Amino acid sequence: MVAHVCMFPLLCLQLALGHGARRLHVSAAYRAKAKVSMSRFEPSSFVNYEKLNSNIGIVRKRLNRPLTLSEKIVYGHLDDPQNQKINRGSTYLRLRPDRVAMQDATAQMAMLQFISSGLPKVAVPSTIHCDHLIEAQIGGEKDLARAKEVNQEVYNFLASAGAKYGVGFWKPGSGIIHQIILENYAYPGVMLIGTDSHTPNGGGLGAICIGVGGADAVDVMAGIPWELKCPKVIGVKLTGTLSGWTSPKDVILKVAGILTVKGGTGAIVEYHGPGVDSISCTGMATICNMGAEIGATTSVFPYNQRMRTYLEKTGRGEIAALADEYSDLLVPDEGCEYDQLIELNLDELKPHINGPFTPDLAHPVSQVGAVAEKNSWPLEVKVGLIGSCTNSSYEDMGRAASVAKQALDKGLTCKAQFTITPGSEQIRATIERDGYSKVLRDVGGVVLANACGPCIGQWDRRDVKMGEKNTIVTSFNRNFTARNDANPATHAFVTSPEIVTALAIAGTLNFNPETDYLTAPNGEKFKLEPPNGDELPARDFDPGQDTYQHPPPDGTSLKVDVNPQSNRLQLLEPFDKWSGKDLEDMQVLIKVKGKCTTDHISAAGPWLKFRGHLDNISNNMLIGAVNSENNAINKIKNHLTGEYGGVPDVARHYKVRIRAAFLQHLTLTQFKPSCSFCIQANGVSWVVVGDDNYGEGSSREHAALEPRHLGGRAIIVKSFIRPEDKISIKGLETFAPGKPLKAVVKHCDGSTETLELNHSFNETQIEWFQAGSALNRMKELQH
Repeated sequence: MVAHVCMFPLLCLQLALGHGARRLHVSAAYRAKAKVSMSRFEPSSFVNYEKLNSNIGIVRKRLNRPLTLSEKIVYGHLDDPQNQKINRGSTYLRLRPDRVAMQDATAQMAMLQFISSGLPKVAVPSTIHCDHLIEAQIGGEKDLARAKEVNQEVYNFLASAGAKYGVGFWKPGSGIIHQIILENYAYPGVMLIGTDSHTPNGGGLGAICIGVGGADAVDVMAGIPWELKCPKVIGVKLTGTLSGWTSPKDVILKVAGILTVKGGTGAIVEYHGPGVDSISCTGMATICNMGAEIGATTSVFPYNQRMRTYLEKTGRGEIAALADEYSDLLVPDEGCEYDQLIELNLDELKPHINGPFTPDLAHPVSQVGAVAEKNSWPLEVKVGLIGSCTNSSYEDMGRAASVAKQALDKGLTCKAQFTITPGSEQIRATIERDGYSKVLRDVGGVVLANACGPCIGQWDRRDVKMGEKNTIVTSFNRNFTARNDANPATHAFVTSPEIVTALAIAGTLNFNPETDYLTAPNGEKFKLEPPNGDELPARDFDPGQDTYQHPPPDGTSLKVDVNPQSNRLQLLEPFDKWSGKDLEDMQVLIKVKGKCTTDHISAAGPWLKFRGHLDNISNNMLIGAVNSENNAINKIKNHLTGEYGGVPDVARHYKVRIRAAFLQHLTLTQFKPSCSFCIQANGVSWVVVGDDNYGEGSSREHAALEPRHLGGRAIIVKSFIRPEDKISIKGLETFAPGKPLKAVVKHCDGSTETLELNHSFNETQIEWFQAGSALNRMKELQH
């Protein structure tokens, strides 16, 4: 039998700015128009096409074949293009990305790790974006004010850490990280890594933008080459033209239905073909953004006139001119080959809606009502939600407003509740100026803060009771069980903003705006016309309030204070090094049944506030996973006591024995391994046994750190291990890339069996394992 193993800590880190880069500045006209500090552009204005061109030339000569666009940008950032082994799908590439971006929930751990590294300043341009900690409750202004008060400690930490270590800081209210990147930092040919799974949004500007964990970001900020398994390339050839109710969102909804949530794993999805030119730059970003839902490393579009126009409209005309000069680098070579090819005719593509509970369950909008009736899904739409990082562009809001205006003109407003989330302060200010916000409010909408909000579970929803079966439709990217509102009975569907708006007005899933009629208050039957909206504002963007803090030239004298008593932030302690021996007789903590995403392993929502405190957030470890032993959630057997308890509680008990005198005063979830009374270790190392789809989703770093923190040693997936088994991992003394390990499984009846464990560790990652973590290894190399 063969299983797959992931051993903690699987921490990655890497990056540095290339040499000979050109520094470009935002046009004086845009500065004057904005009337705010434009210093936010300066760190990103290194456009290094000369280096990219040189590296591509070296690789092209070596491989002697046409290159895909993905290959050009990725291989163009190789640390050693002359000697790097290149084999799609197998070799590990050492890369030098251009910059780093971090959202505030993951930036906490990333900055704590960077502080632990002992380095004085980041080696590449980096930014922090405050978008994840703002809960949607009442409306934009009040929700933002409350978030600033509730999260003041975290915001102060991130702002001061950014100032000290040379990291730009986008304050709460600035907008969603991916929209800010598109407006300011992405450009054709750049390689950017971000601590969020939807970082690929930047592919809409011809960039290779990859979502990573905070530890990867630390490597990059430390100037270390970043390792990436050489991705395969899936080509999606687009022909025809988008029109009518069909939108860019429908492209990725259709592709998700084809590839499923695992079909893009280990690959870059590269869109090409004549149909590309019918899609706006922000529409391309929408498609790339949701590529995360098919497991893709990232997605990308070739440079074209739509991108050029967007760069000019966002004050980066000089970059556009330079991209024109090097345009042959920014498109695929003729005759290049893809590992898989999908063809879509946009003339034939119909509006889609995907869900519930998974983003790859695709339905044409014309059919979803019938499918819902057949499956007993609630037809009534309780809430329609538009915006998020996936669909909050000026064009998106304009098309949604055009649908809303038609209803208003006939005297109709939304039957469902309706919310609008602007993607950035620039979008908010511009749609307010141009009247879109008023139309959306008049039809019944509530404009929320420029933040992630309900898309990531930051939603204080009160219109339905917990456990009440209901349907919502969103223009978001992800719809796993309980993701948006913590209610596992909520049936969430994802679609385009214009379809969300139409369904919110109709109040039912069983409505196809292409064919069905609405009834006005006077009894008149009418059909909605296809939506329309300007790709970009005719009067240019209104940047709104200045919400960016540029780091000082020298922050060495600044202090970053973390209160030892804080329940939000906690300085990191190094993990223990590998003992040099095999891991023997490890207890199975839980054998997970079925899909186990990162939302099951480390839920978001109310837990986001603990992202900077490893011990506290570990209290949510695997509380959403189903135990195969009893089909229960967060109820597992403690094999030391014979009693059942929550997953984090049992894990803590395995790790630490508490003095009996304290047991009557404290619950297990209050125990902290660092406190003075936690003096005796039970010494029970444990493993998690997963199904074949373990770890899908975002925030994978916390999903890895929490088990390690609570005593976990390995995750073993797709196996026949029983919950009461003891497991030993053999072969660690000769641990090597490509060489399987052995798991000796001892059953409670005394019998044993041996499993072969495949792994994906390379030499560097094995060094991290032996040192205890990537950070430990980094410190070793400094001495």
